[in-house]
Amino acid sequence: MAAPGRQPREPVGASRALALLLVVTGAAGLLASWVITLDKFHLLEDPDFTPGCSLNPVVSCGSVMESDQASAFGFPNPMLGLVAYAIVVCVGTSLIAGARFPRWYWLAFGAGCLFGIGFVSWLQFESLYRINALCLWCCLAWIATITLFWYVAAHAVRHRLLPAPAPLRDFLDEFAWVPPVLHTGIVGMLVLTRWWDFWTG
Repeated sequence: MAAPGRQPREPVGASRALALLLVVTGAAGLLASWVITLDKFHLLEDPDFTPGCSLNPVVSCGSVMESDQASAFGFPNPMLGLVAYAIVVCVGTSLIAGARFPRWYWLAFGAGCLFGIGFVSWLQFESLYRINALCLWCCLAWIATITLFWYVAAHAVRHRLLPAPAPLRDFLDEFAWVPPVLHTGIVGMLVLTRWWDFWTG
């Protein structure tokens, strides 16, 4: 272990729990991206196609898939997810096998997770307040990305891959589950309050 306050020079691995979490969240995001991609292709072939998760005016995957925001980079967003979540699964399986990565690798992986949480946060805002509809498969990807981001961030702080005060390291060492639970809870409350009349009507 690195000396207090110093960044590690040796490659850093991860606990089996974190490695499994990467595999699970990556697989969840991969599944969501795959289903959405297939449904998007069906929509392109048949504009009258109704995705299986279009249940009502609010939970309407078709409305989300047909929006401009669903192709933010000029191609369907889930195609980006197919690549990104597959990388997460690969990293997780490598860690399970005992791989250890240098600091730059963890920082690059963390930067990818930061981009992911930023992109997902934008999609959440657009879905709730611009598109006015939810996609259940998107929600699965949201939860996977939120969980992934916070646990990778906690790992980076705890192993001094990122500078942080000792109290924060100690807190994350024992309560790494708190930030993702709070984040997910906040998103859930926003969804609940956004369509409160619909859910209670």
